[in-house]
Amino acid sequence: MDNIQNLKMKTKAIYFSSLILLIGACVPAKKYNDLVEREKKCSEELATYKNNSITNEGKAKDIEARYNVLLSEVSALRADTSKLGQDYRLIQAQYDKMVLQNLAYEKRLEQERNKGAQETGALQNDLEGKNVELQRKQDALNDLENELKAKQQLLEDREKRVNELEEMMQRKEDAIKLLKTKVASALRGFENKGLTVVEKNGKIYVSLEAKLLFNSGSTTVEPEGKKALIELAKVLEKETDLEVVVEGHTDTDKLVSTAHPKSNWELSVLRATAVVEIMTANTKVNPAILMAAGRSQFHPVDPNDKAKNRRIEVIISPNLNALFELINK
Repeated sequence: MDNIQNLKMKTKAIYFSSLILLIGACVPAKKYNDLVEREKKCSEELATYKNNSITNEGKAKDIEARYNVLLSEVSALRADTSKLGQDYRLIQAQYDKMVLQNLAYEKRLEQERNKGAQETGALQNDLEGKNVELQRKQDALNDLENELKAKQQLLEDREKRVNELEEMMQRKEDAIKLLKTKVASALRGFENKGLTVVEKNGKIYVSLEAKLLFNSGSTTVEPEGKKALIELAKVLEKETDLEVVVEGHTDTDKLVSTAHPKSNWELSVLRATAVVEIMTANTKVNPAILMAAGRSQFHPVDPNDKAKNRRIEVIISPNLNALFELINK
């Protein structure tokens, strides 16, 4: 967030500086308008990237939290179901015992029927009490049986949702692994020219060193780099359930120039935009899944190697909307 805020401040500074230089040096109005339009485009793309990044992070955290809640609920339901099963078996045993006792009382009543009205009446009352108790146990047994069925149904529903979520997550993971293999295969010819393909945290990171794409301080992609970008974009042509972020990175050397780009922030943004334009202009990749952003010098991969820090990173991640909808069912 701090980096994005700094980028906003630097972007505004660049804009006003450009305006002052334009007025003082009498730069042609067309060039000024082109710069303003490009700056506006960069700012809009950065805002889009920021909003989407925050939204995706929130979705991912929410999905993980909801997934953990579902697992906890399933565990609790299993324990509850086990307890109800034990209670059911206990009452069933008590019920069977009372049935046997009732039969014994009926047999005894028949034997004692002729021994006297008082003793017979007592036995009759005892029998009626046992019958009442037996009915109460039967009702409790029926209630527990119904509750057990309801709990079992709820458990089955929750387990089904958890299984669906796990299957969808596995499909996403398998799709990313397959896509990583396709990307690596398509770009194999560039591996020793400053290009790497890595999968981590469920995303694919394609890193292209600046020497493969740009001359020093330039935002124009060189022919060899253009080939690599087109090959990458062709792999992504048929992919719709993805989000692709193109990030520009620079080293810590300050730019000293009166022309654009004037700062590492501007250089990183313009290079990322140039990469996106090549990908969309030369292939049928869906522009809606692409975002361009500049990270300036603030995310180095090796503080001791400026050449590695001057790079373009293409970050390919799965769209989490379907998972989020399943969690909210």
